Order: sequence, then structure tokens, then C-alpha cells
Amino acid sequence: MSLHPRRRALRVRVWTALWLTIAWALLWGNFAVGTLVVGLLVGVVVVAVLPMPPMDFRGRVHVRPLLYLVVRFVGDLTVASVQVAVQALDPRRSPRSAVLAVPLRSHSDLYLTLTAVLTSLVPGSVIVEAHRVSGTLYVHVLDVATSGGVEEARRHVLDLEARILRALASDAELAEAGLSRDPRGVGS
Repeated sequence: MSLHPRRRALRVRVWTALWLTIAWALLWGNFAVGTLVVGLLVGVVVVAVLPMPPMDFRGRVHVRPLLYLVVRFVGDLTVASVQVAVQALDPRRSPRSAVLAVPLRSHSDLYLTLTAVLTSLVPGSVIVEAHRVSGTLYVHVLDVATSGGVEEARRHVLDLEARILRALASDAELAEAGLSRDPRGVGS
């Protein structure tokens, strides 16, 4: 049963204000009543003055693909950290960097944002621009040679997007992106 949109929006705002209250207390390192009251007031003001735009999420969380996404992300994070550390410690090596345009398969703001954030968290790659209308990410790659070349670096971002879509997107969104839920299936 779906909540009325206004009631759902109110519920989201209340939860957001509560999370902001907890963040406020954690930042102050104090869970005294006064800190929590001030944090709640700050949270309510932030939610009232700076409301978040509604996010259209038609999918649901798929546990196995989500676990695969997390495991692969940790693996990518580890490998990239070692590669960047080796580059930093080798003074003879001069990395050849590049900025790549990567048109994503999905045009959802949610999936574009998740792909951009996870790409930027991996050492050696930074999102320099995200173009919402075309669904294109512009990625700065620290060393194209270490990444396996321009096309390999581009494929790496698209693979990450595919893992995100498989973990969170609806079947219709997957089909629209030309993917299947099973990574070994057609269109992957």
C-alpha cells in the first residue's frame, strides 16, 4: 500500500531531520539533551529551508547483485590504491592522464550520481563533470597506461554502472539500459 505523496514527503523530512540531529550530536561529540534539541532545531530548519527534490526510484534492492557490487568495489579500491601508491613512490615514472567522456546507459539522476560517486572514490579516477541531460560523465584518469588504455578505463566506468543497475534498478530500467539481471546474460 502506497502512502499519499504528501504523507510520504513528510515522513522523509522527519527522518532526514532525525538523521541530521544524530549527525549534529556526532559532530559535537556530545549526546546531551541540549545538543540534541539544538541539533533537532537545526535539522528542522535545514529540511524546511533546503528541501531535497523528489527522487524517482522505481527499482528495489537486489541482495546478491548488491553484495557483488560491494565486493567488486572493495576489490577495485584495493587494486587502485596499490597502483596509485606505486606511481607515487616511483619518481622515474610520469603518468599519462586523460579526461574521458563516458556516456552512461541509464539517464536516471540516481544511477548517474551513484556511478559518479563510486567512480570518484576509487583512487586514480575523479569525476570532473556530470552532464545530466545527456547522462555523460567526464572522468579524469590518473594514468591511462595503468588503467589498460582509454577504452578499458571507459569500460571500467560502464561496468560499474552495470553493477549498480543490476543491484538497484527495476527490470524495465535494466531492459531500457540494454542489460539483464544476470551479468552473464545477453546485453551485459
